Amino acid sequence: MPTRTPLRDRSATHPEIVVLLDDEGRAVGTADKASVHDGDTALHLAFSAYLFDDRGRLLVTRRALDKRTFPGVWSNSVCGHPAPGEPLPDAARRRAARELGVEVGPLRLVLPRFAYRAEMQGIVENEQCPVYAGWLAPGASVRLAPEEVAESEWVPWGRFVDQVTSGRAVSQWCREQVDELVALGPVPKSWTEADDAQLPPAARIG
Repeated sequence: MPTRTPLRDRSATHPEIVVLLDDEGRAVGTADKASVHDGDTALHLAFSAYLFDDRGRLLVTRRALDKRTFPGVWSNSVCGHPAPGEPLPDAARRRAARELGVEVGPLRLVLPRFAYRAEMQGIVENEQCPVYAGWLAPGASVRLAPEEVAESEWVPWGRFVDQVTSGRAVSQWCREQVDELVALGPVPKSWTEADDAQLPPAARIG
């Protein structure tokens, strides 16, 4: 079990510190990311983002082969953990810039209370993981950080849904998220934006 420390402002913490949660999504402390992911991972706060281009294609990414958690697995555009005190949209933009070399504009909260638990090679993910949708500027150039992302591809949303529902191997969280996103409608730009008040309490910042 990771050592819990009091929550601190993000300016005083390393970006790979994660926010630990109770079952109601309230912050109960922090832990180093490297220590929290093991065979008995404590519940913590995360995010996922689905990034689209102006043609309605989803940017799908494959996790780097030497990542400690879920190496080589195809998944949604970007995911990660906010630093303590960091709003989830800011964290998503930070990770997108670092991993994909892209700037992300406004993000639409679409699945505010998504949560999951997944295991691969003895490493467990255990997260409350709100999901956002965003759109990149026309002509945006993706520049992958190889230590984070092995490869990427653009896939029309409807085709990606068909692939996942037909058994395409993707991360467990992505598969479960797709099931819920489909229920929002076939056109991502028409997905209803959720209220921030629906987020886990630890994510209601600002």
